[in-house]
Amino acid sequence: MSIMIFSQRKDVRPWLKALQDARPDLDVRVYPDKRDNSEVTFALAWNHPMGAFRDFPNIKCIASMGAGADHVLKDPELPQDAVVTRIVDENLTHDMGTFTLALALSHLRGLTGYKVHERSHVWWPQRYKRPADVTVGVMGLGVLGAHVAQTLRLNGFTVNGWATAARPLDGVRTFAGAEALPDFLAQADILICLLPLTPSTANILNKETFAKLPQGAYVINVARGEHLVDEDLVEMLDNGHLAGASLDVFRQEPLPAAHPFWSHPRIDITPHIASTTEPASVVGQILANYDRLQRNEALHHVVSRQKGY
Repeated sequence: MSIMIFSQRKDVRPWLKALQDARPDLDVRVYPDKRDNSEVTFALAWNHPMGAFRDFPNIKCIASMGAGADHVLKDPELPQDAVVTRIVDENLTHDMGTFTLALALSHLRGLTGYKVHERSHVWWPQRYKRPADVTVGVMGLGVLGAHVAQTLRLNGFTVNGWATAARPLDGVRTFAGAEALPDFLAQADILICLLPLTPSTANILNKETFAKLPQGAYVINVARGEHLVDEDLVEMLDNGHLAGASLDVFRQEPLPAAHPFWSHPRIDITPHIASTTEPASVVGQILANYDRLQRNEALHHVVSRQKGY
């Protein structure tokens, strides 16, 4: 019984080391290892080559190397009998909370603008807002979204949350379903997207959504690049309806050098670093599921193929 690591983007060496350090006798391979594919029962994947799993007839579990599994589920040749799982990790969750808090506070204090002034030697003090002055709307109230909402609330922000289904959250006013989305958006001075990527949430950050936000709203996308319609964001920034945006995820990564986001004065870009998985932190849960698979026991953190999360 072997584990195969499939990835086109991540440096898999830390994953290989973490697995081998935790269990030296385990057979861990890296795709495209040419040994007997029938021995591979467990896949560890991040943006794997589409169709790669078809050559491994005995894979029973495909474990995402991150909190999201959309990159696995989009494979049209995904083995029908394989269980898909994802990572749930306290470090990932905490990191997302501190990152989004930092972005929200940076916006309130105008730090990006001051950096531009610094380069031009401009001394221009400006009025700023405090957390109590604004309402943050968090789209997506799963593990990450719920933690982000609570982190912001505990730091003085008024926080609303929206999800496709009702999810009560202490101290946060929550909205559910498409019919509640306009009311949720109308109150969001800062909009944070932490939705899972599904057919119903793809392109949800579009012109129609932005138009429902208050004048001067700020957008933060730390979910998936496919949530955002790029040209709609640029249009709503250029016409003054949106004050700015912080983007950590993109449709194509790395973001192409010619993409207009790079040169837009109201867009802050980070290279998908809001919350990154540390192999040593999560190898325990991966191996726990590997062991459960061998014992034919139910796995932890299973992803619903129907829901997409």
